[in-house]
Amino acid sequence: MKSLNIIGCGNAGKTLARLWSRHGLVAVQDVLNRSLDSGQQAVEFIGAGRAVESFAELRPAKLLLIGTRDEAIASCCHRACRAGAVAAGCTVFHLSGALCSSVLEPARQLGAQVASLHPVKSFANPALAAETFAGTFCGLEGDQPACQILAELVEGCKGRVFPLTGQFKPLYHAGTVFACNYLVALVETALRCFQGAGIDRAAAVQILEPIVRGTVENIFRLGTVDALTGPIARGEVAVVATEVESLRQWDPQLGRLYQLLGVATAELASAAGKAPAAALAEITARLRSE
Repeated sequence: MKSLNIIGCGNAGKTLARLWSRHGLVAVQDVLNRSLDSGQQAVEFIGAGRAVESFAELRPAKLLLIGTRDEAIASCCHRACRAGAVAAGCTVFHLSGALCSSVLEPARQLGAQVASLHPVKSFANPALAAETFAGTFCGLEGDQPACQILAELVEGCKGRVFPLTGQFKPLYHAGTVFACNYLVALVETALRCFQGAGIDRAAAVQILEPIVRGTVENIFRLGTVDALTGPIARGEVAVVATEVESLRQWDPQLGRLYQLLGVATAELASAAGKAPAAALAEITARLRSE
């Protein structure tokens, strides 16, 4: 069983550590967070390890997970190397979806294997994330030996792995942002529109939940083209024009968002071939106007 140290044990880090520890895949050793208190909370959630206050307290380990915010990964790697927490033969990895393993080059120069592991999952609720991790896809990129070790850890708790190319990680991660983070923002935008129309927020949540769930199910059952419905999909020029004008008067920023997303929607509608081409062309022209 490999020993594991963690620098920056946030929601994703402590979820993975809890899973790996419970499955007997790693022995969690030291956890270094920005405060001893948050480190202790992470240790309690994981159910193993000890919280430490400094890089100097990190004992040598076979695995080092850097789970900090992206902008802190490189500096934490440097500090861990300077403190002697990285040795030849160990595996150092981070959880960023946008950065490649090259940010861990100082560890590689000391003889460590480096990699990046990105679980395509929301960790808003770590306890729930741990219970529902089975089947989660995790992107791997980096040195082959390190990727092999991480693949075994992921598969050991019933996750699934796929390869990533380092130079394309920002584009890949933007895709996850669109699918996850921006979906949350879009639902919030929809709730604001309902409230602007005089519908109580709590009621709006109940009204929207079935259609949001149904739409997501249709996307993965039918595909994006066949799942598309609504005024643009039907080529309803007047409806789209009225909604754009209404949004512009109420909130110009949301009006612009409607227009930008509408252009992408019109492209899908064109692929579906159900709406008149002339109507979609007019809708696209209106949506692209300032």
